[in-house]
Amino acid sequence: MTNTARKSKPEARPAFDIPAFLSSGVSKKQASFRKKQTLFHQGEPARQVFYIQEGSVKVAVTSAAGKEAVVAILGPGDFLGEACLVGQPLWIATATAMTAGSALVVEKAEMLRLLHSDHEFSDRFISYMVTRNIRTEEDLIDQLFNSSEKRLARTLLLLARYGQSNQALELPKISQTVLAEMIGTTRTRVNFFMNKFKKLGFIEYNGGLKINNSLLSVVLRE
Repeated sequence: MTNTARKSKPEARPAFDIPAFLSSGVSKKQASFRKKQTLFHQGEPARQVFYIQEGSVKVAVTSAAGKEAVVAILGPGDFLGEACLVGQPLWIATATAMTAGSALVVEKAEMLRLLHSDHEFSDRFISYMVTRNIRTEEDLIDQLFNSSEKRLARTLLLLARYGQSNQALELPKISQTVLAEMIGTTRTRVNFFMNKFKKLGFIEYNGGLKINNSLLSVVLRE
């Protein structure tokens, strides 16, 4: 009887730790920011990439007429300002801190060096950017085809990082005006739907705003 050698399973590779990588052996600076502080202004030279460690940052575009549109709310684990890596000479939006927090700031040249020299970091960064691009496409489809109620529910779930926990999700403090700008409706409509979500038990006000996973039913509803 012939014994067949068992193939040993390859050991699982530990997850690549981006914060640890950027904190050691990388030319960068640690930046702390206070609530409402501007990280960069629309129209200024784009020369740095931010890796957010703590806090929330609002990214908004202002038209020539002075109208503001919020295009993203970013938080811990997100990159900010990466468009400078592909030749964007000026910031096309303004980044403002919604809460106190901190970020690692890497100059454009250093970030490009890291992406060329460290394949694991490059793979993770590309994966992150592809995911962000998919999110942008989904946001566009959401604006074109979904009702303002569904858009608000989806935005709340995304801001609360839906899927990372089975518990009620704490949402960074955000005004109804900002939510209205993000989903393309009025503050009055946002207030109406927020009250509706509260009555249905989808969200809770208890010193802060908590999002229950049951809010997903609004997004999935035909």
